[in-house]
Amino acid sequence: MEDRMRERKRHLLSVIEDPAYVPMKLKELAILLEVPKNKREELQELMDILVAEGKVSLSKKGKYGRPEISRLTGIFSGNAKGFGFVTAEGRTQDVFIPADKIRGAMDGDRVLVSIEAEITGKRAEGAVERVLERANRTVVGYYQKNKTYGFVVPDNRKLGQDIFIPQGQDMGAVTGHKVVVEITSYGTEKKGMEREGGKSPEGMITEILGHVNDPGVDILSLVRAYDLPEGFPDVVMGQVEQMPDEVTKEEWAGRKDLREWQTVTIDGEDAKDLDDAITLSREDFGYRLGVHIADVTNYVTEGSALDEEALRRGTSVYLVDRVIPMLPHKLSNGICSLNAGTNRLALSCIMDIDRHGRVLGHEIAETVIHVDKRMTYTAVNGIITDRDPALMEEYRDFVEMFDLMKELADILRDRRRDRGSIDFDFPETKVVLDKRGKVLEVKPYDRNAATKIIEDFMLMANETVAEDYFWQDLPFLYRTHDNPDPEKMKRLAMFINNFGYSIHFQNGEIHPGELQKLLDKIEGREEEALISRLTLRSMKQAKYMPVCTGHFGLAARYYTHFTSPIRRYPDLQIHRIIKENLCGGLTEERLAHYHKIMLGVAVQSSAMERRAEEAERETVKLKKCEYMEKRVGEVFDGVISGVTNRGFYVELPNTVEGMVSVNDLQGEYYVFDEEQMELRGEISGKVYRLGQKVKVAVSGTNRLNRTIDFVLSEKTEDQE
Repeated sequence: MEDRMRERKRHLLSVIEDPAYVPMKLKELAILLEVPKNKREELQELMDILVAEGKVSLSKKGKYGRPEISRLTGIFSGNAKGFGFVTAEGRTQDVFIPADKIRGAMDGDRVLVSIEAEITGKRAEGAVERVLERANRTVVGYYQKNKTYGFVVPDNRKLGQDIFIPQGQDMGAVTGHKVVVEITSYGTEKKGMEREGGKSPEGMITEILGHVNDPGVDILSLVRAYDLPEGFPDVVMGQVEQMPDEVTKEEWAGRKDLREWQTVTIDGEDAKDLDDAITLSREDFGYRLGVHIADVTNYVTEGSALDEEALRRGTSVYLVDRVIPMLPHKLSNGICSLNAGTNRLALSCIMDIDRHGRVLGHEIAETVIHVDKRMTYTAVNGIITDRDPALMEEYRDFVEMFDLMKELADILRDRRRDRGSIDFDFPETKVVLDKRGKVLEVKPYDRNAATKIIEDFMLMANETVAEDYFWQDLPFLYRTHDNPDPEKMKRLAMFINNFGYSIHFQNGEIHPGELQKLLDKIEGREEEALISRLTLRSMKQAKYMPVCTGHFGLAARYYTHFTSPIRRYPDLQIHRIIKENLCGGLTEERLAHYHKIMLGVAVQSSAMERRAEEAERETVKLKKCEYMEKRVGEVFDGVISGVTNRGFYVELPNTVEGMVSVNDLQGEYYVFDEEQMELRGEISGKVYRLGQKVKVAVSGTNRLNRTIDFVLSEKTEDQE
């Protein structure tokens, strides 16, 4: 009976898969197959089975046909292991692409993908059908020379393949040179050349950046690899040269004059682009907080060469040894920077806030300000936290304001926490370099009370502006953060249960307040850093959108980026809209214009933000490798920060992270338990799990891959 059923199904499929077959209803199909009327119920049952199995499609008009392959276009993201993912607009999850179905796609390419398997609640799997647009015309990497040819190992390991350099196309490069390669063939475009086991991409070297050990070449290579701009076009610099060095009286005509208000900037010691200033006073109702932001749009006019270049860059990029600014220095460090002792044009958000942290009313206005004092986070923290007598004497005219700032910031922070805002307090990495770019020290860079004050005030201004313009129903750019994927949250809940913690769901969803409660419970515990990181990794990335969908992490219904127009294009964009609105210039034509461009600005800004974050992260990893090269053999205390089937990652107190390979765990075979995030020895039962303290020795580094290798120290083994 089963054999007969299989044979009938095979016959039906052979008919439907025939190129000459056209979709038809059951009656028409029965006639084609010469099925008698008394057997058509059996045919119906058989077709229902084939539809359920996904081998036959059934249209809304009741016609049976070949199963439709879902196709979509998106951006391919490669992985050093060979597989990849495709991100497509409108899909909540990426599409997984196995290594044998990449068909020559490289990281960043725009591709056409067919969906081959899609299971509810799980990531879809697909295959690249063809590359629509190449993202990598040039590649930066490490050159390895053989007798008659060479290879370039890309700095971007996501590209997945080395670039073959034929004889005579190497510009005289030798092994160890960092080079720029122009790709001449992608390897799969010739007939029969598939990516799997086929021909490698080919290229010709167009520039030699220097030897891998030359000072500055490492960072320069990453600048080129991420296609970060190194200089401004002549037309932009020509426009900038015509900019004034100081604000004239004519420029502040009609603006709200706030020059008599006591005003300060508070930034890091090295900061030069100061785009926010603060005023604060105590009032009968509570506090009047002024957040004054540099009026960059007064100098960067829409559609100008300067504006187009700023949009192309999207954001300033802060690498360990340099800043690649969104705007030329004459603007970012000059006329747009709120430097002390100068008159500056600003766009101000002035908020009346009661003693419970509620905004009673606000005003957004074009202003002129005069910064009285340029303060640093270190100095302000020394006053409000350490009560340093020397600092309090030096800044005696401002101490009252700083104390008032801390008072209000504490109220605002408590109010945010009460509504469920999540506060991740991870130490950032600070890399100290000498004049030649060599690493002197790698250490954690913690936020202090002064940095938190500025964060609190900027958050308040961003929320206030976002809510104002949401209810005005004008075209705008918002900073959005979607709710986390329920499956990831469930996996997090299962993991933290091992530590005795829990998070509660409501209708399958989780409120951000639940995650903040978790962070409060683990504060000061050994597992704090571990669980905090896993919680962060379980959440989605924030992005820019022309619609206001809320910010999960901040538990905010309205949020935008208003406070950094010198270094972020979205802030500059909304300043332009705000100013036109204040001046009554938002005609129907202008509204239509902004509606038209807003999605493009959001997509470009989000993409450039991702590029900047990745480049910044990779330069830090590179310098960490350089720092640990000289410490091979040294022993460090660390904490297991990640576990995979290949081994486990260990983070040191100075924020350096390296891997202990499972191959170096001597004596027995270790099994990876993904749910428990642990490696367990089959014989001894010895376990290595997240959050566990270990002693490790540095066994080696790889600057090309930007990885650090650890082995367990004998001291660790003795202690167990």
